[in-house]
Parts: sequence; C-alpha cells; structure tokens
Amino acid sequence: MKLITKAIEKAAPALYTDEDQALEDKQVVAKFFDPTGRFTYYMMEYDPEERMAFGWCVSPLGPDCDELGYMTIDEMEEVKGRFGLGIERDQSFTPRPFRDIAPDLFRN
Repeated sequence: MKLITKAIEKAAPALYTDEDQALEDKQVVAKFFDPTGRFTYYMMEYDPEERMAFGWCVSPLGPDCDELGYMTIDEMEEVKGRFGLGIERDQSFTPRPFRDIAPDLFRN
C-alpha cells in the first residue's frame, strides 16, 4: 500500500516549520497502523525528499513506550508483521488536532 498520497504530502507541513505551535494544536494529517498489532503512527509533519515523518507513535511495547518521534516512510514500507502484512494507511482517517488523538497527554 502506498503510505504517502499526493493529498497527504500537500497537507503535511514540512519538518520543523511549526515548532512554535503548541503540540496539542498541531494537525495530525495521516494515520498508519499495523493491521495485526498495536503499532499506530500519527503523522504531523513530513519531508518528501527524505521521506521522513514526525508524529506520535503508539508503541507495540505498551503505553509506557508511546512517544513523539521521527520515522522514515521507507522503514514503514519495509515492515512485514504477522502473516506477512505490512503497515497500512487508514484511508478513512480525517485530519484533526493532536489533542484529539492523545487527550490524556493534555489533562491537568
């Protein structure tokens, strides 16, 4: 499956361009997931030349390992999980602010 479409590439801000924006206000533009596991990646920024993304990773190791970070799209496309299935793009995902993805991070 093609993870980055033209629409996603167009919607995603370039890496580091919105560093002054509050994290909870950053727009999540795409969601990728392992159909046979817990791994989910919410992309907020993207560099099409390097094929590098920045976003929130819901770790397969458990919630204590969830984190913000960088990942290359090439790495995601190489992953083969159970049954030989790769990482997929959630085709029904609607972009939304990060606060809607991980609300527990922003509760006082």
